Amino acid sequence: MAKYILKRILRSIITMLIIIVVVFSLLRLMPVEGYFENYDKLSETQIEVRLTQLGLKDPLPKQLWNFLKQLSTGDLGTSNIYRKGVSINEIVAEKMPISLRMGLISLTIALALGLPLGVLMARSTRTRWKLWDKFGTIFIVIIQAVPSAAYHILIQFAGSQGPLKLPMLFSQNDPRSYILPILSLSIGNIAYYAMWLRRYMVDESNKDYIRLARAKGLPGSAISRRHVFRNAMVPLIQYIPNSILFTLMGSLYVESLYSIPGMGGLLVTVIKRQDNTMVQALVLIYAAISILGLLFGDILMAVLDPRISFTRKEGSR
Repeated sequence: MAKYILKRILRSIITMLIIIVVVFSLLRLMPVEGYFENYDKLSETQIEVRLTQLGLKDPLPKQLWNFLKQLSTGDLGTSNIYRKGVSINEIVAEKMPISLRMGLISLTIALALGLPLGVLMARSTRTRWKLWDKFGTIFIVIIQAVPSAAYHILIQFAGSQGPLKLPMLFSQNDPRSYILPILSLSIGNIAYYAMWLRRYMVDESNKDYIRLARAKGLPGSAISRRHVFRNAMVPLIQYIPNSILFTLMGSLYVESLYSIPGMGGLLVTVIKRQDNTMVQALVLIYAAISILGLLFGDILMAVLDPRISFTRKEGSR
């Protein structure tokens, strides 16, 4: 297992390095206006001096090497337009707690509703009317088929115009303004967890050892809880860390829709304002989150399921 984990970590590091090189190189192809607050008011000499100070006149390999050394110290650079001269680390430290708070709440709701819904759907497939399975399937199909932007807007409109008259925009001082964005963040994960848990439980319930347990007269609830659910969670657990990390960091669209001053809204803002340094830093942060999610999922699945083989011999198929 240690060899497997080490291999996955090395692959993740290599992947991240490739992403850094690609993102860094692509950002250097962008117009230099993204490194100046008042580009139109500067002379050619001032522009050249500033580019030299930023190291942007050096050959690309040297620029990349300097950036990698900077990253190794945890320094993401400074903002050139969004908040000129302010460390990106400081800006992220201000925005991240808001996204984390929203993400933790929405994640708790998604797990608390999505997993039980998946269990009810799977158990309902063995009943006559299959009511829970039909209800859950309709819900999942709607969430999966309709673009997320559409139902996010619908949630915002219905919640703000309905009987509760919930705030349309987010305010840290108003607890009621958390309801709609948290619902928007959690509803996709509820459908995701329910869909896959239902599928894995149905697949597991059709295996021979489950049929044998039923033939021996074991109660259906005990079979579902001790065997079907436990084994169905193993493949699902691989994807939970990735969805957790993305949820904790907040949704780009949801944070922009509700004017939440978090990480998602920050990325949209700096892209609009063409702050190249901040765009580069935030894209790399989200890339690192994605890679960490996949890494943690693989490791967690391997730890939880001892049946997984970490070595494969030729001709073993």
